[in-house]
Amino acid sequence: MPITIHSAALAHRLPQLLLIVAVLALAACHGGDDDGTSKASAPVQIISMQLERKPWRDGIEALGTARANESVVIAAKVNETVKRVNFDSGDYVEAGAVLVDLSGRVELAELEEARAQFREAQQQLERNQQLAARQLIPASQIDTQRAARDATRARMDAIRARLADRVITAPFDGVLGLRQVSPGTLLRPGDPITTLDDVSLIKLDFTVPESFIAVLKEGLQVQARSAAWPDKDFVGVVRSVDSRVDPVTRAVTVRAEIPNIERKLRPGMLMTVLVQQEPRQALVLPELALIQIGRQAFVFRVRDDNTVEQVPVNIGARRRGDVEISNGLSIGDRVVVEGTVKLRPGASVVEHAPAPATPALPAAADSQRG
Repeated sequence: MPITIHSAALAHRLPQLLLIVAVLALAACHGGDDDGTSKASAPVQIISMQLERKPWRDGIEALGTARANESVVIAAKVNETVKRVNFDSGDYVEAGAVLVDLSGRVELAELEEARAQFREAQQQLERNQQLAARQLIPASQIDTQRAARDATRARMDAIRARLADRVITAPFDGVLGLRQVSPGTLLRPGDPITTLDDVSLIKLDFTVPESFIAVLKEGLQVQARSAAWPDKDFVGVVRSVDSRVDPVTRAVTVRAEIPNIERKLRPGMLMTVLVQQEPRQALVLPELALIQIGRQAFVFRVRDDNTVEQVPVNIGARRRGDVEISNGLSIGDRVVVEGTVKLRPGASVVEHAPAPATPALPAAADSQRG
């Protein structure tokens, strides 16, 4: 069917159509200037760094259990009644301090009896020696009396030892645990009285895989943290490595020592451990410089003409904020650290200039001075 065009209607709308076409053409020209030429020619501002070797410490992470430097359960050695308790829970005591006195009335009576027998035997020996000097008794009688005197002395020593078992003292300096006895308590051999821990030094035992045995040695620095003190690092050193590897877990036990002067750490705490290996030199970049695409990592390297190229790299060890580059870059390469989001291979870049310093305020006018 033929299309009929009404000339009168077309002539009436022609000025409006021409105006719309002119506006669209002007907008297209203006947009092409802004998005094409001006943006493509403007270099991207970046912050870059020159790659160099820096000291790097590899770390071994593990979980460990804190133990006291010295630890013992204070217990009774004999059947006896508690006469006096000389400590309270949590006290710090020195070596030799008397903790508990047990009733020893029977032993005291026996000691007095033995002392009396000793004095009598000593006097009898002296009299026999005088008689033997005048040849009134045989010499063999003196030997018999001397043996009797020595026997009474040995009996006194045995009674003193039993009395010592009834005075319970601290074997070393440390902090006492909870008190578990009261005056009048009947104790049997092995009954616990309290615990004593030397916490001035903490022994931290942890296990690591056997593959690290080659790098583990005495003197390596360790950093440990506890959930009770999440913002504090406890620093110590490795003191020993166990001579055996567990055949089930294929791990070896390592013992580190951590000073605990403030007594913040306590035996039994679970701690995270980081063993710092010997330092080595490595190529190190901030993690911000990395661009991760799938399993591959890239960086933007600045060429001599101030354009960038995308370079694949291999990543080594990581630590907070930094990453080791094991392959792909060389010493002296200039790598983009900030501004990578806006970059494409071949883009022109310019180093971001620091903001100018704020000028000082002008001095007061002379007219305003005194």
